[in-house]
Amino acid sequence: MITVTDMSMQFSDRKLYDDVNLKFTPGNCYGIIGANGAGKSTFLKILEGKLQPTSGNVSISPNERMSSLNQDHYAFEEFTVMNTVIQGYKRLYEIIQEKDALYAKADFSEEDGMKAAELEAEFGEMDGWNAESEASQLLQELGIPESLHDSKMSELTEGQRIKVLLGQALFGKPDILILDEPTNGLDPQSIKWLEDFLAGFPNTVLVVSHDRHFLNAVCTMMCDVDFGKIELFVGNYDFWLESSQLAARLREQSNSKKEEQIKELQEFVARFSANASKSKQATSRKKQLEKITLDDIKPSSRKYPFIQFTPERELGNDLVRVDKVSKSIDGVKILDNITFVIRPGEKAAILSRNDLATTTLMQILAGELEPDEGEVTWGQTTSLSYIPRDINSYFTDENLNILEWLRQFAPKEESDNTFLRGFLGKMLFSGEDVLKSVTKLSGGEKVRCMISKTMLSKANVLLMDDPTNHLDLESITSLNDGLINFQSSIILTSHDHQFIQTIADHIIEVSDKGVVDRSETSYDEFLEHENVQNRIKDLYND
Repeated sequence: MITVTDMSMQFSDRKLYDDVNLKFTPGNCYGIIGANGAGKSTFLKILEGKLQPTSGNVSISPNERMSSLNQDHYAFEEFTVMNTVIQGYKRLYEIIQEKDALYAKADFSEEDGMKAAELEAEFGEMDGWNAESEASQLLQELGIPESLHDSKMSELTEGQRIKVLLGQALFGKPDILILDEPTNGLDPQSIKWLEDFLAGFPNTVLVVSHDRHFLNAVCTMMCDVDFGKIELFVGNYDFWLESSQLAARLREQSNSKKEEQIKELQEFVARFSANASKSKQATSRKKQLEKITLDDIKPSSRKYPFIQFTPERELGNDLVRVDKVSKSIDGVKILDNITFVIRPGEKAAILSRNDLATTTLMQILAGELEPDEGEVTWGQTTSLSYIPRDINSYFTDENLNILEWLRQFAPKEESDNTFLRGFLGKMLFSGEDVLKSVTKLSGGEKVRCMISKTMLSKANVLLMDDPTNHLDLESITSLNDGLINFQSSIILTSHDHQFIQTIADHIIEVSDKGVVDRSETSYDEFLEHENVQNRIKDLYND
């Protein structure tokens, strides 16, 4: 258990939060949410002991071990995959090192023997004899084959490194598990595995994530960083979101009868309680939800950008045909004989376990890369707007502020200051914000600028390569809604389950074996089909 008592955190220029009192208990997964800059990651660092609060304290129950997801993907380059995972249990790894050093001594003394015996006893208490088999199983479940377990981390791909570091955090059944953006860089199969793992995890979990589907799948409580406070709310992300909206609505209706407000609250809670009773990890959540009163729900201070894409012209009879496209990069074949067709009006998600494959294909579709073989044919009525995965090259001119930067992409009739300031205000750039140099923007601000550029383009085909990168939950929600409502075609890549499920009606998976092309199929249907096929393969192999 973690107890936070009278904690406050202040930097020189501002106070993040004040008078925070919380308890995080075993059996719960807490989703830490808040707007960008609210202090979510800072809060995790305080809990880990990496930062000291300005006042108050954080205490952990005696003999409890905390583990967290390392954000430095290159911190273990010279270690083997197996040793990297076992280092997640720091004391166990130290014992292994001490034992090996003792037994390697040429002049092994009686004193060394006594020390070795002590270490062996402690090693046994930690179930050290099963450490490698547990680590191996964990790695294989994450998609890292046994053939790589003795490889050095420097030999792995970026995606493989991420999985090994996740395995390191999960290894040894920690009492307290802290995960900052654990789904970043994971393929859908690994994310699903992690959801199932955390749903059955008996100890305390705290997680920061911008993946709404993930938060809904694993969280029993939300920890909201808002109004300079940090407060706990029963339920998953959807429950928190709808309850905060309900609270705002009830506050606006302050003149209405109390009985009507209570009835609306009861109906709301009953709906979510029914859902909670069916979830894997919510045996007691239903009762907690039913105890909620009007005073327990609070409105949020979050602001949502206004995102609406309006095509200037309708699409004709053809959208795009990709015919036998192949592409190699640095001598490695990334795309091999890729063929598919997307029809007008379809919203297609391109998936792959290899992000380089999807990004390369998107660059070819956007005309930024030429294929080595094959061709891409766009319909004559198509007009494209493209948001690449790496957008930094758009923001290198230190002489441009946001207002001037956006003016470059605005039609003449929409290029005056009054229109652009109003437009940017809807995208949460208000007042003097619009005069900020584009070289000083955060990742989220750059993405909001690119979305603004896309809205002004009035294109009838949107190409978006992982557009939710760097966005906060509010901007992701607004972008999600804007793309659902877009009355034309979209081609996108994403790691966000809810984003793909609610937008795409055409799934294209690119693998080293070619293309799986499923039109008129939702993402959930596609994943279910893949799961069924994998189960059939497992049965056949058995």
